[in-house]
Amino acid sequence: MNETILVIDDDTAIRKLLEVALSAAGYHPVCSATGKEGLTRAAIDAPVLVLLDLGLPDMDGKEFLSRFREWSQSPVIVLSARSGESEKIAALEGGCDDYLTKPFGTGELLARIKAALRRRSIGMSDASSGLRSDNLSLDIASHTVMLDNEELKLTPKEFELLKILMQNSGKVLTHAWLLKEIWGAGYQNETHYLRVFINQLRQKIEIDTARPKRIITETGIGYRFVG
Repeated sequence: MNETILVIDDDTAIRKLLEVALSAAGYHPVCSATGKEGLTRAAIDAPVLVLLDLGLPDMDGKEFLSRFREWSQSPVIVLSARSGESEKIAALEGGCDDYLTKPFGTGELLARIKAALRRRSIGMSDASSGLRSDNLSLDIASHTVMLDNEELKLTPKEFELLKILMQNSGKVLTHAWLLKEIWGAGYQNETHYLRVFINQLRQKIEIDTARPKRIITETGIGYRFVG
């Protein structure tokens, strides 16, 4: 594997922990203690993914995100002690792909990394190849969705919502972002629209709507598709 993952965190113990965990998982970790150094390492090493702490000594992690996003679309997973919903939403809407609150388990982190990298390699592929998640497939060209080889009847909005979720598999999508993408500008506060259509989709693609496995609710923030 040996894909480079950049770790930006001023906590020496966290950097050591992540270095060991990432190396054991087959990645090549590169570490930085400041945002400025992180930007330099990102430019030199071209990491496939960045693990970013928000509380850096020289700049806020959101500033790093803004500057990094000017020239790179590599996934960024924020690892932060800041657990407030407003902080998570600001980071996600500022360009990060996922957000884990410290302390976190390395097993969960590695799973989130795999999901982000899978989205990077598959989710951005040619639309003509369609989107697939186990027994669920979506064909953009023919506007069809199949579950267990049987076609599902979706409304246009349900189809658009499922397409966007599957295209961003593994990524947390905020309520405001989803509403703007599907309903357009001016609808960012109409979260009840989203709730209704998410419930309708779950009725059609989940085995148990009370314990969804595909469309996961990120409380107060948005939704994540697990594929």
